[in-house]
Parts: sequence; structure tokens; C-alpha cells
Amino acid sequence: MTERIETLIILGAGGDLTSRLLLPGLASLLASTRGESVHLIGVDRGEMTDAAWTSRVTDAFEAQKSALGTSVAEASVYLQGDATNADDLQRAFAAATGRVALYFALPPAVTILVVKALAKLDLPKGIVFALEKPFGTDLATAKALNRRVEKLVPEEQVFRVDHFLGKSTVLNLLGLRFANRIIEPLFSASNVEKVEIVFDEQLALEGRAGYYDKAGALVDMIQSHLLLVLALTAMEPPASVDADDLRGGMAQLLRATRSWEKDGTSSHRGRYTAGTIAGRELPAYTDEQGVDPELGTETLAEVVLAVDNWRWAGVPFVLRSGKAIGAARQEIVVTLRDVPHLPVGLHGPKGPVQLRISMKPATLELDLMVNGEDDPFELERVVLAADLGAGELSAYGEVLAGLLDGDPTLSVRGDVAEECWRILAPFVAAWKRGDVPLDGYAAGSTGPTSWS
Repeated sequence: MTERIETLIILGAGGDLTSRLLLPGLASLLASTRGESVHLIGVDRGEMTDAAWTSRVTDAFEAQKSALGTSVAEASVYLQGDATNADDLQRAFAAATGRVALYFALPPAVTILVVKALAKLDLPKGIVFALEKPFGTDLATAKALNRRVEKLVPEEQVFRVDHFLGKSTVLNLLGLRFANRIIEPLFSASNVEKVEIVFDEQLALEGRAGYYDKAGALVDMIQSHLLLVLALTAMEPPASVDADDLRGGMAQLLRATRSWEKDGTSSHRGRYTAGTIAGRELPAYTDEQGVDPELGTETLAEVVLAVDNWRWAGVPFVLRSGKAIGAARQEIVVTLRDVPHLPVGLHGPKGPVQLRISMKPATLELDLMVNGEDDPFELERVVLAADLGAGELSAYGEVLAGLLDGDPTLSVRGDVAEECWRILAPFVAAWKRGDVPLDGYAAGSTGPTSWS
């Protein structure tokens, strides 16, 4: 049995990611039936007393208050230090007890420097690295980072964190697809016209220019989150949901995935201009604080992918994500082909039949055509609907549970991270060449009017 993590060291403890997502996720875990005590150490460059750090942790735990969470917060400590400095890292290890998880709540460029510093140290036995996405900044840097990390620890001690794999709705894909004989046979080219995976949100930049302006919607959402959702949506049925089988199936699917047009032009990119969402006036993206207009960063991206295997040949997969969209839309939409032959004499509404799996709220809807109440030869469209289980833990809580238990099922394997960069490389190149225009759309709209 794998020895459980006793100490969680967070590098970048003073950052937005830690306070906004990581600490609340830990609170979710500690307040759950799966919660166990962990020694929490925060490390960052800024000055902060232990009391101030404890207060910061306590505030983040407030929404998921628990006796265990309170004791973890009160026992937590803060160390001022530079995570890229080997001596400061050694001080953090000296303050730890038992098996250690080192969480990199850091930008990719800083993560690489930390890994270089770690190479100078004798690492604690069994240490686990938890790396936040994006893993590198392109295929070359992702490969370089993986090669550096694998010299320090084996792959089973590396958790590449993508919290989308912890979302209960995404995990529900496994049960929906592989435990229902009526659903699984539908997922094939003979039945499916196209698949859309959409994550449009009303939120705009919200003060994240430091990271987002160098990433954009393509890297921030599609490169990691949505490609992993694609893998779970389209992969072959695994023998089990153990880490090796599940992640192996995801890797196999992504290796077969490519840009629909090999030159990367099967894509769109857009950037929001001034507008209004829910009564809130928003400036144009280029007028947001910290934004460099010369970077040409997109806030809405859409790509069309092909999966070159027997099951999915010829089916377009459309992945889209955008900010400052008027109506939030976070769902997987499987559009089914028309029946081969509708018996003469039956009439009904036109339009595709769809299976819709909503990530927020967590619901399932399937269209059916049935005989009408008044005229049995006049078909009507009805919707079978169900609520999906919300899960006990938040997405980050689910990921942290796997990290602390030493279960890599919800972490991203190294080869999968590299495949995600390979898939998007043609789009990045096409955009740099100027082959795909940067279209504008008003904040609060559905996107550029020129997009179909």
C-alpha cells in the first residue's frame, strides 16, 4: 500500500491560485468523509508571519469549515523564501515530516527554475511533485520539463494537476458511457454527426492579466482542460478505471487526434470589446489593466479536430472556450445523425437530435422523437432529462485527495501533456502567420457575428 502524504508544501503560497482554488479545495477535502490531517507549509518570497499565514488559510477554509480544517490551519507554517533557491527549498524540507508533496502553484517559467534548483538537493524519500498546468509553454518546453522531472523522481511520483479531471460532471462521463448499453453504442461515427465541447463563461479578465495575457483562451482552456474532456468523451472503453488503464486510454485517443485541416486553419479566434454583462459595464480587453495590446491575445478560441481511428473517422470535434460571453455555456453536445430512412407518412420537427451533458449545472438531456398526442403520425420532440451527482468534493478537493493518497488517476501523465501541445501546434502556427483573423465581439454577446 502506498504511504500517504503527511506534509503538503505549497510553493507560491502567496499567489492567487493558492487562495482562490488550492486552499478552498483542501478545505473541501478536510471537511469531507475522506479528510485526513496533513501538515501544511506555505513558501513564498513575500514577508508574512505564521499568524498572518494562519489567518489566510483560515479565511480560505471559511466556506468549508470543519474541526479538522481548523486544526490543519492552526498548525500550518509559513516560510519566506525563493522557490528557485536550493537552500530555501532545503529549509522547507527540513520543516516537513513524513512523506512530502511539493505543490508548484507557480507559472511554467518559474517551475522550470525550481526543478533546476531541486536537482542540486538530496530529495526527501518518496517525494511527490504536483505541477500546475500549463505544463511548459509549447511542445518543446513540455518535453524538456518532463525530461528534467523524470531525472529527479519516477513518473508515478509526478502529479500534473488539471482540476477539470476532478469535476464531478467530467467523472460522470465514465459511468454514463461505460455502464449503459443504450449510450455506449451511440458513440461512433456511424451514429454521430459532430461533437462539441464548449466552456463559455461570463467572467472577463478579472485581474488575471499577468498570466492570461501571455496564455489566451487556447492555452488556458483548450490545450489542457477541454482536450482532456475530449479524451474521456471519445476514448475506447478501458478494462478498469485504475490509473494505468484510464490514463492509457486517454493517451491512445489523443495520439489519434489532429487538427481537422492540417495547416491549423480549421479554427477561429476572437477578443472582446467593450460591452455589458448582467448590468455590468466591461471595458474592451485591450483596455483592461495589465494587458499588452501588441500581444494579440485571444479571449475566445474555437478549433475543429479529427480523431483518426475506426470509431471516430470523419466526425468533427469542435472545442470552444471564451470569456465575457453573454450566456454561460459549459457542456458537451453530441449531435446524432438523422435516421437512415424515416417511414413515409411520418412528419415532425426538423433539426438534429442531441445528447447534452452539461458541466454546470450538472445535467443530462437526450432528445427523442415520439408520436404526437393528437396525431400519431405527427412526431414531437421530447427531452429525457436527469440531474447528475454533484459529488462530495470540489474539483480541487478531488484532485488533492488523489495527491495525498498517492493515487495518480486524476493526474495528467507526461505523454498526455506532450500530446496536448502537439495537437494545438498547427493552430498556434497558423495564428502566428496571420492565416486566421483575430475577430472582435462585444462583451455580453455570443461571439463574433461572422462565426457560424
